[in-house]
Amino acid sequence: MIITIVSTLLALLVAAPSFAAQAVTYEKDIKGIIEARCLLCHGQRSPTMEEFDKDKEGYKKKMKGPRYDSYANLMVVVKGSDAGALMRRLDDGTNTKDGKPGNMYQYLGKTDAERKANLETFKKWVGNWTLKRKKELSEKELEAIKAPEK
Repeated sequence: MIITIVSTLLALLVAAPSFAAQAVTYEKDIKGIIEARCLLCHGQRSPTMEEFDKDKEGYKKKMKGPRYDSYANLMVVVKGSDAGALMRRLDDGTNTKDGKPGNMYQYLGKTDAERKANLETFKKWVGNWTLKRKKELSEKELEAIKAPEK
């Protein structure tokens, strides 16, 4: 019995690093996608979410969305004041009644395969992929959104 317990514990200790290596994080996985695919319109020259909300139409005409150039800025649209916005914008349409993808899905990659792969990475990172708005999210649903930085 003791040998079985010790063997199980050793197996878990050996496997733990491989489980950790599989975890999707902002620094390791998401930041690169954001830099390659999003910063043209959501970079340093873009407004903060507060600034964007004051003149949405004006910024849209300039092809500028809210800033996503840092983890903190991105978290506003993941689980902050505009929780769920990132998921609604990047969704491929499989989670909507009409099957229409979000308005930013097309920018996730140059090909269908790249878009699908990048979307899967985002889904794994977020954990609780939801198209609900912050006011519609329960406390439990909000806590289920993980999106780790490191």
